[in-house]
Amino acid sequence: MLLIKTTDKNFNEKFGELLGRGAMDMAHVSTIVGDIIDEIRQEGNEALMRHIEKFDRWKPLKADDLMIDLQQMKRAYDDLEKDLRDALHLAYERIEAYHRKQMPKSWIDFDDAGNTLGQKVTPVDRAGLYIPGGKAAYPSSLLMNAIPAIVAGVEEIVVATPTPDNEINHLLLAAAHLCGIKKMYKVGGASAIATMAYGTETIPKVDVITGPGNIFVATAKKMVYGDVNIDMIAGPSEIGVLADETAIPEYLAIDLLSQAEHDEMASSILITPSAELAEAVRETIYLELPKLERELIARKSIEERGAVIVTETMDEAIALMNRIAPEHLEVMTANPFELLPKIKHAGAIFLGSFTPEPIGDYMAGPNHTLPTGGTARFYSPLNVENFLKKSSIIAMSEEGINAIGEACALLAKTEGLTAHEKSVRIRLR
Repeated sequence: MLLIKTTDKNFNEKFGELLGRGAMDMAHVSTIVGDIIDEIRQEGNEALMRHIEKFDRWKPLKADDLMIDLQQMKRAYDDLEKDLRDALHLAYERIEAYHRKQMPKSWIDFDDAGNTLGQKVTPVDRAGLYIPGGKAAYPSSLLMNAIPAIVAGVEEIVVATPTPDNEINHLLLAAAHLCGIKKMYKVGGASAIATMAYGTETIPKVDVITGPGNIFVATAKKMVYGDVNIDMIAGPSEIGVLADETAIPEYLAIDLLSQAEHDEMASSILITPSAELAEAVRETIYLELPKLERELIARKSIEERGAVIVTETMDEAIALMNRIAPEHLEVMTANPFELLPKIKHAGAIFLGSFTPEPIGDYMAGPNHTLPTGGTARFYSPLNVENFLKKSSIIAMSEEGINAIGEACALLAKTEGLTAHEKSVRIRLR
């Protein structure tokens, strides 16, 4: 695990490498993804079924084979042990409550001249959710993507998930039943994104696509953006930790590993002004690694993309973390809320020793679909507004247009738009 200090001569070079952690070479997969999208657009189900046979190793014989049966979802839900069902319900309730507070409102405002201005907020008609499947199936991702769409009032939710060897995670099915999903399909990768973006004989076209995925999914989302809306283009998972000498090394070590076990490409970065803490955390990480079920994945992530940075001050540490703009940021200091005003860029911020990042993955309530690779500088977490759109409302009275019409016509005339100018002038007294 890389250990660097801001006083090192080559610090800027090493830190620059960390800033490039989220870069994905989409160019080398763009041709493959482009071909997949073209085939789906031209051939529909025929191409889709061919892709499933090739990539997921099973052959749908008819269009109905693509659909996941509603009774199968219900059986998976009914078969859950009570503790697991209760945990699923608790997560649902907390996620729903948080996202309800995000709902923007329509509004109408009247002025003294009788003019009416306002905003009308409406959900999209149909949302497409991409949920990873197979060994990397994450039922929590279904909750995090479906619930804000439900809260937003989306009438039709379409779920696509890959089913390698025609097998599907039962907890994912149970979560789909809990969310009331009626349309769920056995399709993954770039094929799923293309299918939801353009539709086939079986799977309807959607208005917005959300959800995480690999580089093929990310590239496909980038390519179809504009024909549909998307949430963001997310890369490998990551965590940043700001800590002072009061932090507990064992907590920090296992929290850093909680992201490393996701993916060999995940990054885990600790920044602290305490050299003693930095060394203790590094030692603890290597003690904990052999205890993990996904040790090989976590070890490769930590050794190739993990880092501990020792600064001279906490303000310097915060400044560096703002440049990193991590997906997840833990603040493990004596008074974490005092640092909050200085933190500008992070997908989700976890404050205090009793707030590990995984509590946000499952149960806290805020969405765990977050910007990665430094895009927290301009992207927000997935939220209800990803499933909403706003229309402006304008209604001018005769008095109102006479008050501002002359200025409007003058601007139109200056731009050389004669019909614009006349459209206003013929209404003026």
